[in-house]
Amino acid sequence: MKKLDANLKKHLWAGTVIPAHPLALHPDRSIDEEHQRLLTQYYIASGAGGIAVAVHSTQFEIREPEINLFEPVLKWASEEVDKAKLHRPFLKIAGICGPTEQAVQEANIALKYGYDIGLLSMGGLAGWTEKAILDRVRAIAAIMPVFGFYLQPSVGGRIFSYSFWQEFVEIDNVVAIKCASFNRYQTLDVMRALANSSRHDQIAMYTGNDDNIVNDLMTTYEFPVNGNIVKLDFKGGLLGHWAVWTQKAVMLLEEIKRYKQHPDNSTAKFLLSKAIAVTDSNAAFFDPAHAFHGCIPGLHEVLVRQGLMKGAWCLNPNEQLSPGQKEEIERIYNDYPDLNDDAFVQNFLRSK
Repeated sequence: MKKLDANLKKHLWAGTVIPAHPLALHPDRSIDEEHQRLLTQYYIASGAGGIAVAVHSTQFEIREPEINLFEPVLKWASEEVDKAKLHRPFLKIAGICGPTEQAVQEANIALKYGYDIGLLSMGGLAGWTEKAILDRVRAIAAIMPVFGFYLQPSVGGRIFSYSFWQEFVEIDNVVAIKCASFNRYQTLDVMRALANSSRHDQIAMYTGNDDNIVNDLMTTYEFPVNGNIVKLDFKGGLLGHWAVWTQKAVMLLEEIKRYKQHPDNSTAKFLLSKAIAVTDSNAAFFDPAHAFHGCIPGLHEVLVRQGLMKGAWCLNPNEQLSPGQKEEIERIYNDYPDLNDDAFVQNFLRSK
């Protein structure tokens, strides 16, 4: 059983920006290795504290036998991190999917390429009982550290009971949970289960609620437990939204950390206003107006605009920008110019 390195655990708990890594393609939908590696270099240069590869934003189709890109994308991202010779902690997180046998195989491949944690998807297991899913989590946790993942139903996830999370958080080698339920009640279930567990000081919570990023990071959850108050918060984010404008996301998280150390009303007002702008931009990127159909192409569109990808193509030809989505992204650029990191990206590309 691989355990998380002590320095990386400290880094995880300090809170950091972890972008969900997209997939760069040529027009014929073959992999564009040059731009795939360039994206990893951008995330490193932007100050992100890790990357999550082979996750939803990397497109689940990479696992299909005729495409067979799961291993290459893990390998290339890991190589770029190693090449950077960073003098700071950086988390390599691998997406892990499928039934237990497939998930075990993917966890072992992740270890082969030096990944620190497996982000374990609960998607695609609609017919499974909660007990069977917990057994699957235990099987992966016996191989490597696990980043739990509460994924919203509209993109393939499912709703779990409070008792499921009570058992989940007690599993040894679960080191973090990404809450991407896009739902206050379901987010609260995970937080309350963790607060009432024996491991509330061993699991770092990360927001994946792209519709509520700033509010999640600003909030302290307080629960009465056995006569005491247990306080929990989201340490950082592992987000598809942070696959774009990443350098500004790093700055935003630092702003929020400073606020949490020294809270004051004027900063709170400023951050809550920024929260609206961030959520508005997420609506343009993630396309909730069309049931999130354009969420991956929306991210690609921004990266293409910046010169970090050649085109917005997805492995599935039907996965395209929704009607009006490009115009919405243009509106966001005009309405919230301070949120984009275009100037940083231009300097980054000039340095290549």
